Amino acid sequence: MTIIITGASKGLGKAIAEKYAADKMHNIYLCARNEAALQELANELLKDFPGTRVYTFVCDMSDKAQVFTFAKWLLDQHVTVDILVNNAGQFIPGSVYNEPEGALEKMIEVNLYSAYHLTRSLLPSMMQAKSGHIFNMCSIASLKAYENGGAYSISKFALAGFSKNLREELKAYNIKVTAVYPGAAYTDSWSGSGVDPLRIMEAKDVAEMIYASSTLSMQACVEEIVLRPQLGDL
Repeated sequence: MTIIITGASKGLGKAIAEKYAADKMHNIYLCARNEAALQELANELLKDFPGTRVYTFVCDMSDKAQVFTFAKWLLDQHVTVDILVNNAGQFIPGSVYNEPEGALEKMIEVNLYSAYHLTRSLLPSMMQAKSGHIFNMCSIASLKAYENGGAYSISKFALAGFSKNLREELKAYNIKVTAVYPGAAYTDSWSGSGVDPLRIMEAKDVAEMIYASSTLSMQACVEEIVLRPQLGDL
């Protein structure tokens, strides 16, 4: 199978890549902005899971032109897209009334447009093949506004809407669409925050649910995955 993961160099993207690499039989295509971190991950996967084929592409998913370049690179290799994980994302804290100027534009570019443009670029080949599974990494912030969420929550609400539209549009083409709504999961971004790692989820929890959802029969589609820490949101 061919697995494509954006924003793959750390956090949830890295955990998802590790989960699929453990099968040792997939072609895994990873992109991220940080070339050094991306290459480090690729080296780790090749070392820990011999037989896995890993390909990397440095790309800032907030830049429309770079997204199109990444998509062209994939299509030029004639890949059959089995699983696309639109994971690239960014968080800028603040409320609508006090967040930095340009925060909304940036959040929309990273959290919505990246998934929109990449998916649109790959869909013609997926529709022709009448197969594939798209996972959009939304957030608990897609379901409920919260303090200091501002533009981030707005962008994630939009990504959830994009997911719902895709799900309806692609049923006839046998392409599955799953919106993923994770709560707080411990990644590098939480390091030094003072939050007890045992208070929130592990990144691999999210990866496990995505993996499980992608292994169901063709007749079944998990439309939404909602995960929260056992003790609730922070």
